[in-house]
Amino acid sequence: MENLVESLKEQLKEKGYKLTTQRRIILDVILENQGKHLSPEEIYEKVRGKFPEIGLATVYRTLQLFEELNIIYKLNFNDGCSRYELNTNNGDHQHHHLICLNCGKVIEVQLDLLEALEEEIEKSREFKIVDHNLKFFGYCKDCKK
Repeated sequence: MENLVESLKEQLKEKGYKLTTQRRIILDVILENQGKHLSPEEIYEKVRGKFPEIGLATVYRTLQLFEELNIIYKLNFNDGCSRYELNTNNGDHQHHHLICLNCGKVIEVQLDLLEALEEEIEKSREFKIVDHNLKFFGYCKDCKK
């Protein structure tokens, strides 16, 4: 985690920003909740528990900055709000998500079986693919019952 914080400090410094207390606490909340795909409001509530003076606008601005710096990804699970997760890919493809239409649970899928399809698309369409995002909608094992 300290390597990530140091990397973030360096990225911010290169762009003329500092790792303020507020930014550090927001990053800590994201790190502590990896895999939970938190909304800005959920992040705000968790950050307020550690730093009551913070405003929702500060959280939104910080998330936007972190997204611009490729520290986090903004995700849309078709539930009416944006969600965020840490970018741990280092230039590789994102993982995929299974989204339960009943309870809203999001399950991460680390398999990436689309490489052959990407190669075929690149070849047949003369199109260079740099990333993809795949979501499957259905019912989790608990809601299937």
